[in-house]
Amino acid sequence: MDLHGKGVVVTGAGRGIGRALAARMAADGARVVVNDLDPAATRAVAEEIGATAVPGDAASVDGVSALVEAAREELGAVDVWFGNAGIDRGQGLDAAEEDWAAAHEVNVMAHVRTARLLVPDWVERGEGRYVVTASAAGLLTMLGAPAYSVTKHGAVAFAEWLSATYRHHGVVVQAICPQGVRTQMLSNAGPLQEVLSRDTALDPEDVATAARQALDGEEFLVLPHPEVADYYAGRAAATDRWLGGMNRLWQRLEDQL
Repeated sequence: MDLHGKGVVVTGAGRGIGRALAARMAADGARVVVNDLDPAATRAVAEEIGATAVPGDAASVDGVSALVEAAREELGAVDVWFGNAGIDRGQGLDAAEEDWAAAHEVNVMAHVRTARLLVPDWVERGEGRYVVTASAAGLLTMLGAPAYSVTKHGAVAFAEWLSATYRHHGVVVQAICPQGVRTQMLSNAGPLQEVLSRDTALDPEDVATAARQALDGEEFLVLPHPEVADYYAGRAAATDRWLGGMNRLWQRLEDQL
């Protein structure tokens, strides 16, 4: 994909993976809209990379509508949407109802609400691309973090449905599924840092490079950690064996959390 002049939106772009995605798209010639809940971070990134800052909520019905409207006003048309915003809240079965609800809103419904607004236009144009930052947790699981695991599975499931339903109309859907990335989320992971970094923790820029390369094709899964493909295949081929291994790993970790 030649990104020069393309209209690109990146949510959750105030820091971490989102910031790296926005910077890489801008460096390759795209016209970028940067979105984040943190207005100061949004404006700082936009100023740094020569993008347009549209701070605000990228999950709620009204927030998504406002963001899409602002992006279209600035870009004319949205060619690529990076649904990168995500949250990890609540631990174990004691995770609060509010944590489950927030995770569902940001990690799943944000994508649903955005697609409702973007896909009809893409179908009419015969092209458009939606890229979900889903995490390897969406293919495997995240020990200790049920709301994150379940909602990231939901993000992958919705992306799969979107691809299966609209790919013949020129809509390309891709899911980025890294393991450990050197972001605030990894720093806050405690003992789980060792697990998430088992196959090397990547820098956000590494994930952005993988995403940029993926734009040159239409492969659904984007795996910055290639090992995830083998884990995913093993999980499907021998589910009980995989679950047993995960349980043994959890037994080593549960006293530390």
